[in-house]
Amino acid sequence: MNITYQELRQIKHNLPTGSISKIANQLDVDEQTVRNYFGAKKYADGQLVGKHIQPGPNGGIVNLEDSTILDLAKKIIKTVDMV
Repeated sequence: MNITYQELRQIKHNLPTGSISKIANQLDVDEQTVRNYFGAKKYADGQLVGKHIQPGPNGGIVNLEDSTILDLAKKIIKTVDMV
């Protein structure tokens, strides 16, 4: 899946407080792994995630090998928007 880096960061910023922890717990991964997915680079504290960033407009294009974290984030945002 391809998404711009700017779109990926916007999704992360739209998540309500506690969402990173919720996603990490649901997937049984470190919270830092989820943060790394959304652009953080603290790989010593979390796993690498399957993504590759190519230079370009809006921060470049991010190719995500697995969209599970992104899908969960979008689901959380959609749930909050419904309330």
